[in-house]
Amino acid sequence: MFFFFFFNLLLLLYPSTSFPLCTNTEAPITLKIPLKFCSYNGSSCCNSTEDSQLQKQFQAMNISDPSCASLLQSVLCATACVCNFIKEFSFDALVFAVTRNYESFAEMIIHAARVFVKRLSIQSGKRFFLSLQPFCDFQRCDPFSAELFTIDSVSRPVPRLCNSTVSTNSSQSNQATNDFCSNVWDTCQNVSILNSPFAPSLQGQAGGAPVNSNFTKLTELWQSKTDFCNAFGGASTDGSVCYDGEPIKLNGTGTPSAPHGLCLEKIGNGSYLDMAAHPDGSNRAFFSNQQGKIWLATIPEVGSRGALQLDESNPFIDLTDEVHFDTAFGMMGIAFHPNFAQNGRFFASFNCDKGKSPGCTGRCSCNSDVNCDPSKLGTDNGAQPCQYQSVVAEYTANGSTAQPSSAENARPSEVRRIFTMGLPFTSQHGGQILFGPTDGYLYFMMGDGGGDGDPYNFAQNKKSVLGKIMRLDVNNIPSAAEINRLGLWGNYSIPNDNPFSEDSDLLPEIWALGFRNPWRCSFDSERSSYFMCGDVGQDLYEEVDIVSKGGNYGWRVYEGPYPFNPISSPGGNTSANSINPIFPVMGYNHSQVNKQIGSASIIGGYFYRSNTDPCMYGRYLYADLYSGAIWAATEDPENSGNFSTSTVQFGCAKDSPLQCSSVPGSDNAALGYIFSFGQDNSKDIYLLTSSGVYRVVPPSRCNYTCSKETSTAVETPSPTTSPLPSYSNQLRPISWLLLSALLLLLLSIA
Repeated sequence: MFFFFFFNLLLLLYPSTSFPLCTNTEAPITLKIPLKFCSYNGSSCCNSTEDSQLQKQFQAMNISDPSCASLLQSVLCATACVCNFIKEFSFDALVFAVTRNYESFAEMIIHAARVFVKRLSIQSGKRFFLSLQPFCDFQRCDPFSAELFTIDSVSRPVPRLCNSTVSTNSSQSNQATNDFCSNVWDTCQNVSILNSPFAPSLQGQAGGAPVNSNFTKLTELWQSKTDFCNAFGGASTDGSVCYDGEPIKLNGTGTPSAPHGLCLEKIGNGSYLDMAAHPDGSNRAFFSNQQGKIWLATIPEVGSRGALQLDESNPFIDLTDEVHFDTAFGMMGIAFHPNFAQNGRFFASFNCDKGKSPGCTGRCSCNSDVNCDPSKLGTDNGAQPCQYQSVVAEYTANGSTAQPSSAENARPSEVRRIFTMGLPFTSQHGGQILFGPTDGYLYFMMGDGGGDGDPYNFAQNKKSVLGKIMRLDVNNIPSAAEINRLGLWGNYSIPNDNPFSEDSDLLPEIWALGFRNPWRCSFDSERSSYFMCGDVGQDLYEEVDIVSKGGNYGWRVYEGPYPFNPISSPGGNTSANSINPIFPVMGYNHSQVNKQIGSASIIGGYFYRSNTDPCMYGRYLYADLYSGAIWAATEDPENSGNFSTSTVQFGCAKDSPLQCSSVPGSDNAALGYIFSFGQDNSKDIYLLTSSGVYRVVPPSRCNYTCSKETSTAVETPSPTTSPLPSYSNQLRPISWLLLSALLLLLLSIA
């Protein structure tokens, strides 16, 4: 009983979304051959083998009525129940903070469980796993199954059946107006269905037959249509969908109008490569440069006409002695633990030179595991193979002040080395790091290692971490012996739900593969399933991807949407038929940007979620390093993953705190090279450029027209330096009651 109750509580961790995702959070696959039994012929969460299993399961139901059989076939095609053996769930790595202000009852529950698990781990001397009895693992075929099979964050055995109610904000098409739930009841209520998916015991609802009932008809299982549709029916609402017997379709609104312009103000003169909002929720942020310094800055309120308060002579930490700085090397990224305000932990991603730094001793990424011999690579720009290395190191702000949140400096001595790996060539090594907003794991973006056309095919090699996005648990550090036994690259552990759990060929660190050089990724602050990454192309196409678990983004089989033919392939090739590539949701050809530059390099950005520019709200902003162009992408229909893009004019406000210059012959601001975007705790967006730091401000300050802008709602109030409020006193009494009951149960089991 405890296991069932607790397992369902864990589902609260995953917010629902209408973006096409399967129930295992992976993207739907593109079908090369249409399914024979189910009507999903474009993309699906099921393959031909599962389609055949569905057909056998349907035949075993022995449904005599043709009309009911047709309805049940459609439901079954969205719900494929395949019984598996015992599933193991490690709860030791589910939460990323032990001491923090709880934002939800679910967080409190999981923290309590983690404490309990730690007790058992200490007592048993090993990691603790909870095993559930054999159960049916529902493989849902509809591309929107992640949403169809989750209601109020609780998993369900059949999709949400449309009950004719459609919210005015729903993006689902008018198909949702069909009362499909009533149709199922009216057609099938007196038809015998063996192993019915509508049994009350599967839905966990009252109003039905006993759990061990042998009843087969809906009228035997449920007291009335009302009870049945209360359990299985649902509306199409804002951000959710329902099922009417056909694959989900979303409404389009036509080509969205492009914004009139992006108004900027210059608030800093420094040149920085990365920005991270202070995790305490204040109006402060950290800025880092490529040479290896990090500064703590106070951000002025929008509309105050103030400049960035940052003392260049007093960095938060100086790592220049550790960082190898050159055109393609340096400090690539910074990340602060979500609980930094209490634990003081932060991380830096940088490059080191094995010939100069005694700590630069990582394994070479060109090795026998990936069919690569470093002795055959030769030199690259004068460097030996794996002379330069990618490093992620942990530091601490503890000890400098009583509270880490008030620390203004940190010691440049490593707490531990999270990751060290030698690079085969001198380019395309990514390096961004960031924490997932819901899982607390560290995401590490790694390029393919360089070389023209990824000659060793590292990006497609499942035994290489090059050309991948990794997902690491830095809260649970194994022993040195365990690290050596598992062949890890440093001090981290592997999240149990990483894709290797479903694809044994993958290295356990890998979250997604098939990237050339991911440069600047971000999670949408309103929809965490929208994990957006810009990926730098080679000669033809720059792309932005929505990254999902286990996704293969094509390189070097494809460059963007185009087939790629490598010049040389000493590491072998991957055929297009052997992969299910996920193509970009937006991007641009090199021919679209300034042809005189002769190059292009995408800079991934953010979904704009500030009220400062209401006409930009909900659009995804990205840019190009060389051309100085900025794009705004609008999703249509909402939550569909389909985007229309347009370049936007960007000017500098005449009352900018620091003086701006303009591009000759243009109204656009002269930004120089655009290195990165940034986002503060108010969700305002920043551009980090070679000429300084710029912030998006109300469009009227550049005389851009925005009908949504008003005199009372154009600027987002900046947070103060006050600590974040505690949510614990906002929990309802029933939450405290449930928590107390669970804690008592945990204590009784322990």
